[in-house]
Amino acid sequence: MAGRIGTPGQTVSSRLLAVLECFDVAHPTLSLTQIAGRSGLPVSTARRLIGELQAWGGLERLDDGSYRIGIRLWTIGSLAPQQRGLRDAAIPYMHDLFSATQENIQLVVLEDSDALCIEKISSDKAVPTRTHVGGRLPLHATGVGKALLAHSERALLPKLLDAGLARLTPHTIVEPGRLAAALAEVRSSGLAYSYQEMTIGAVSVAAPILSHDGRVRAALGIVAHSSAALDRLAPAVRTAALGIARTAR
Repeated sequence: MAGRIGTPGQTVSSRLLAVLECFDVAHPTLSLTQIAGRSGLPVSTARRLIGELQAWGGLERLDDGSYRIGIRLWTIGSLAPQQRGLRDAAIPYMHDLFSATQENIQLVVLEDSDALCIEKISSDKAVPTRTHVGGRLPLHATGVGKALLAHSERALLPKLLDAGLARLTPHTIVEPGRLAAALAEVRSSGLAYSYQEMTIGAVSVAAPILSHDGRVRAALGIVAHSSAALDRLAPAVRTAALGIARTAR
Protein backbone atom coordinates (compact mmCIF):
# COMPACT_ATOMS: atom_id res chain seq x y z
CA MET A 1 0.00 0.00 0.00
CA ALA A 2 2.71 2.46 -0.98
CA GLY A 3 1.63 6.05 -0.75
CA ARG A 4 -0.89 5.50 2.10
CA ILE A 5 -1.18 8.67 4.13
CA GLY A 6 -1.74 8.59 7.86
CA THR A 7 -5.06 10.15 8.82
CA PRO A 8 -5.63 11.94 12.12
CA GLY A 9 -8.15 10.02 14.20
CA GLN A 10 -7.34 6.63 12.72
CA THR A 11 -8.27 3.81 15.05
CA VAL A 12 -5.58 1.52 16.42
CA SER A 13 -7.01 -1.37 14.41
CA SER A 14 -6.88 0.61 11.15
CA ARG A 15 -3.24 1.47 11.82
CA LEU A 16 -2.41 -2.16 12.57
CA LEU A 17 -4.05 -3.15 9.29
CA ALA A 18 -2.08 -0.42 7.51
CA VAL A 19 1.13 -2.05 8.74
CA LEU A 20 0.05 -5.52 7.59
CA GLU A 21 -1.09 -4.23 4.19
CA CYS A 22 2.47 -3.10 3.48
CA PHE A 23 3.43 -6.72 2.85
CA ASP A 24 2.67 -8.46 -0.43
CA VAL A 25 4.25 -10.96 -2.81
CA ALA A 26 6.60 -8.29 -4.16
CA HIS A 27 7.51 -7.12 -0.64
CA PRO A 28 7.63 -10.19 1.65
CA THR A 29 10.19 -8.56 3.97
CA LEU A 30 10.38 -4.90 4.96
CA SER A 31 12.43 -2.73 7.29
CA LEU A 32 10.92 -0.41 9.87
CA THR A 33 11.60 2.59 7.63
CA GLN A 34 9.97 0.90 4.65
CA ILE A 35 6.90 -0.03 6.68
CA ALA A 36 6.57 3.53 7.94
CA GLY A 37 6.91 4.88 4.40
CA ARG A 38 4.48 2.45 2.79
CA SER A 39 1.86 2.80 5.54
CA GLY A 40 2.16 6.59 5.87
CA LEU A 41 2.64 6.27 9.62
CA PRO A 42 5.27 8.09 11.70
CA VAL A 43 8.29 5.91 12.41
CA SER A 44 7.59 5.99 16.15
CA THR A 45 4.02 4.78 15.61
CA ALA A 46 5.11 2.10 13.16
CA ARG A 47 7.74 0.88 15.63
CA ARG A 48 5.16 0.57 18.41
CA LEU A 49 2.63 -1.25 16.23
CA ILE A 50 5.27 -3.59 14.83
CA GLY A 51 6.23 -4.44 18.40
CA GLU A 52 2.64 -5.29 19.26
CA LEU A 53 2.23 -7.42 16.15
CA GLN A 54 5.53 -9.19 16.81
CA ALA A 55 4.54 -9.98 20.40
CA TRP A 56 1.22 -11.41 19.16
CA GLY A 57 2.89 -13.47 16.43
CA GLY A 58 1.61 -11.52 13.46
CA LEU A 59 5.10 -10.41 12.42
CA GLU A 60 8.54 -12.00 12.75
CA ARG A 61 11.81 -10.09 13.07
CA LEU A 62 14.69 -11.43 10.98
CA ASP A 63 18.38 -11.36 11.87
CA ASP A 64 19.00 -8.35 9.64
CA GLY A 65 16.34 -6.32 11.48
CA SER A 66 13.67 -6.59 8.77
CA TYR A 67 10.21 -8.06 9.30
CA ARG A 68 7.99 -10.62 7.59
CA ILE A 69 4.48 -12.00 8.18
CA GLY A 70 4.37 -14.31 11.18
CA ILE A 71 3.14 -17.86 11.44
CA ARG A 72 0.09 -16.89 13.48
CA LEU A 73 -1.37 -14.90 10.59
CA TRP A 74 -0.66 -17.77 8.21
CA THR A 75 -2.47 -20.17 10.56
CA ILE A 76 -5.51 -17.91 10.73
CA GLY A 77 -5.53 -17.32 6.98
CA SER A 78 -5.47 -21.05 6.31
CA LEU A 79 -8.86 -21.30 8.03
CA ALA A 80 -10.61 -19.35 5.25
CA PRO A 81 -13.34 -21.85 4.28
CA GLN A 82 -13.49 -21.13 0.54
CA GLN A 83 -9.76 -21.48 0.00
CA ARG A 84 -9.37 -24.46 2.32
CA GLY A 85 -12.20 -26.46 0.79
CA LEU A 86 -11.18 -25.67 -2.77
CA ARG A 87 -7.53 -26.39 -2.13
CA ASP A 88 -8.22 -29.71 -0.39
CA ALA A 89 -10.46 -30.81 -3.24
CA ALA A 90 -8.14 -29.54 -5.96
CA ILE A 91 -4.76 -30.87 -4.86
CA PRO A 92 -5.26 -34.51 -5.98
CA TYR A 93 -6.41 -33.35 -9.42
CA MET A 94 -3.58 -30.84 -9.64
CA HIS A 95 -1.02 -33.52 -8.86
CA ASP A 96 -2.51 -35.79 -11.52
CA LEU A 97 -2.27 -32.99 -14.11
CA PHE A 98 1.28 -32.19 -13.09
CA SER A 99 2.34 -35.85 -13.28
CA ALA A 100 0.98 -36.04 -16.81
CA THR A 101 2.38 -32.73 -18.10
CA GLN A 102 5.27 -31.59 -15.88
CA GLU A 103 3.97 -28.06 -16.47
CA ASN A 104 2.67 -25.37 -14.12
CA ILE A 105 -0.72 -26.12 -12.57
CA GLN A 106 -2.57 -23.17 -11.05
CA LEU A 107 -5.66 -22.75 -8.89
CA VAL A 108 -7.01 -19.21 -8.62
CA VAL A 109 -10.01 -17.39 -7.17
CA LEU A 110 -11.47 -13.98 -7.97
CA GLU A 111 -10.24 -11.22 -5.65
CA ASP A 112 -11.50 -7.74 -6.48
CA SER A 113 -10.44 -7.27 -10.13
CA ASP A 114 -7.66 -9.86 -10.18
CA ALA A 115 -7.12 -13.59 -10.13
CA LEU A 116 -5.57 -14.59 -6.79
CA CYS A 117 -3.41 -17.72 -6.89
CA ILE A 118 -4.18 -19.97 -3.91
CA GLU A 119 -2.21 -23.04 -5.05
CA LYS A 120 0.44 -23.85 -7.63
CA ILE A 121 2.45 -26.92 -8.59
CA SER A 122 5.50 -26.67 -10.85
CA SER A 123 9.05 -27.86 -11.38
CA ASP A 124 12.32 -26.63 -12.84
CA LYS A 125 11.29 -28.20 -16.15
CA ALA A 126 8.13 -26.09 -16.37
CA VAL A 127 8.05 -22.82 -18.29
CA PRO A 128 8.98 -19.89 -16.00
CA THR A 129 5.99 -17.81 -14.90
CA ARG A 130 5.35 -14.78 -12.71
CA THR A 131 2.83 -16.67 -10.61
CA HIS A 132 3.31 -17.20 -6.88
CA VAL A 133 0.89 -18.47 -4.25
CA GLY A 134 -0.71 -15.33 -2.88
CA GLY A 135 0.15 -13.42 -6.04
CA ARG A 136 -2.30 -11.75 -8.40
CA LEU A 137 -2.79 -12.23 -12.12
CA PRO A 138 -4.66 -10.02 -14.61
CA LEU A 139 -8.04 -11.32 -15.66
CA HIS A 140 -7.77 -10.30 -19.32
CA ALA A 141 -4.34 -11.78 -20.11
CA THR A 142 -4.37 -15.25 -18.54
CA GLY A 143 -6.31 -18.43 -19.12
CA VAL A 144 -7.42 -18.70 -15.50
CA GLY A 145 -8.30 -15.01 -15.47
CA LYS A 146 -10.50 -15.29 -18.55
CA ALA A 147 -12.20 -18.36 -17.07
CA LEU A 148 -13.13 -16.30 -14.00
CA LEU A 149 -14.06 -13.19 -15.94
CA ALA A 150 -16.32 -15.02 -18.39
CA HIS A 151 -18.46 -16.36 -15.55
CA SER A 152 -18.37 -13.34 -13.21
CA GLU A 153 -21.00 -10.67 -12.76
CA ARG A 154 -21.55 -8.59 -15.89
CA ALA A 155 -20.47 -5.39 -14.16
CA LEU A 156 -16.89 -6.63 -13.80
CA LEU A 157 -15.94 -6.40 -17.48
CA PRO A 158 -16.99 -2.74 -17.89
CA LYS A 159 -15.09 -1.98 -14.68
CA LEU A 160 -11.91 -3.49 -16.14
CA LEU A 161 -12.39 -1.69 -19.44
CA ASP A 162 -12.90 1.66 -17.69
CA ALA A 163 -9.67 1.12 -15.75
CA GLY A 164 -7.81 0.25 -18.96
CA LEU A 165 -6.37 -3.08 -20.05
CA ALA A 166 -2.61 -3.34 -19.71
CA ARG A 167 -0.75 -4.62 -22.78
CA LEU A 168 1.70 -7.04 -21.16
CA THR A 169 3.05 -8.49 -24.41
CA PRO A 170 2.41 -7.79 -28.09
CA HIS A 171 -0.17 -10.61 -27.97
CA THR A 172 -2.28 -9.29 -25.07
CA ILE A 173 -5.90 -8.67 -26.00
CA VAL A 174 -6.70 -5.07 -25.06
CA GLU A 175 -9.48 -4.32 -27.56
CA PRO A 176 -12.90 -4.47 -25.82
CA GLY A 177 -14.60 -6.18 -28.75
CA ARG A 178 -11.97 -8.90 -29.07
CA LEU A 179 -12.01 -9.56 -25.34
CA ALA A 180 -15.80 -9.76 -25.25
CA ALA A 181 -15.73 -12.25 -28.13
CA ALA A 182 -13.08 -14.33 -26.37
CA LEU A 183 -15.16 -14.43 -23.18
CA ALA A 184 -18.24 -15.49 -25.13
CA GLU A 185 -16.22 -18.40 -26.52
CA VAL A 186 -15.15 -19.33 -22.98
CA ARG A 187 -18.78 -19.51 -21.89
CA SER A 188 -19.63 -21.60 -24.95
CA SER A 189 -16.75 -24.08 -24.79
CA GLY A 190 -16.04 -24.17 -21.05
CA LEU A 191 -12.36 -23.47 -21.74
CA ALA A 192 -10.21 -20.34 -21.71
CA TYR A 193 -6.92 -19.85 -23.54
CA SER A 194 -4.01 -17.44 -23.40
CA TYR A 195 -1.41 -17.43 -26.17
CA GLN A 196 1.69 -15.61 -24.91
CA GLU A 197 -0.56 -12.82 -23.64
CA MET A 198 0.92 -12.71 -20.14
CA THR A 199 4.47 -13.95 -20.78
CA ILE A 200 6.33 -14.48 -24.04
CA GLY A 201 7.03 -18.19 -24.45
CA ALA A 202 4.11 -19.32 -22.29
CA VAL A 203 0.58 -20.40 -23.22
CA SER A 204 -2.23 -21.61 -21.02
CA VAL A 205 -5.58 -23.35 -20.97
CA ALA A 206 -8.00 -23.13 -18.06
CA ALA A 207 -11.49 -24.14 -17.01
CA PRO A 208 -13.86 -22.56 -14.48
CA ILE A 209 -14.85 -24.37 -11.31
CA LEU A 210 -18.56 -23.67 -10.89
CA SER A 211 -20.92 -24.13 -7.96
CA HIS A 212 -24.14 -26.12 -8.31
CA ASP A 213 -26.03 -22.91 -9.16
CA GLY A 214 -23.56 -21.85 -11.85
CA ARG A 215 -21.56 -19.28 -9.89
CA VAL A 216 -17.82 -19.28 -10.51
CA ARG A 217 -15.84 -20.39 -7.46
CA ALA A 218 -12.37 -20.67 -8.95
CA ALA A 219 -10.43 -21.58 -12.07
CA LEU A 220 -7.91 -24.33 -12.78
CA GLY A 221 -5.26 -23.95 -15.44
CA ILE A 222 -2.12 -25.34 -17.04
CA VAL A 223 0.63 -22.96 -18.12
CA ALA A 224 2.93 -24.58 -20.65
CA HIS A 225 5.69 -23.81 -23.11
CA SER A 226 4.45 -22.08 -26.25
CA SER A 227 5.24 -25.20 -28.26
CA ALA A 228 2.70 -27.24 -26.26
CA ALA A 229 -0.46 -28.50 -27.95
CA LEU A 230 -3.15 -26.93 -25.81
CA ASP A 231 -5.94 -28.81 -27.56
CA ARG A 232 -4.47 -32.03 -26.15
CA LEU A 233 -4.26 -30.61 -22.62
CA ALA A 234 -7.69 -28.97 -22.61
CA PRO A 235 -9.87 -32.07 -22.00
CA ALA A 236 -7.82 -33.03 -18.93
CA VAL A 237 -8.13 -29.53 -17.49
CA ARG A 238 -11.89 -29.44 -18.02
CA THR A 239 -12.34 -32.91 -16.51
CA ALA A 240 -10.27 -31.97 -13.46
CA ALA A 241 -12.24 -28.74 -12.96
CA LEU A 242 -15.50 -30.71 -13.05
CA GLY A 243 -14.12 -33.17 -10.52
CA ILE A 244 -13.07 -30.39 -8.16
CA ALA A 245 -16.51 -28.76 -8.48
CA ARG A 246 -18.18 -32.01 -7.45
CA THR A 247 -15.99 -32.60 -4.40
CA ALA A 248 -15.23 -29.09 -3.09
CA ARG A 249 -17.21 -28.07 -0.03
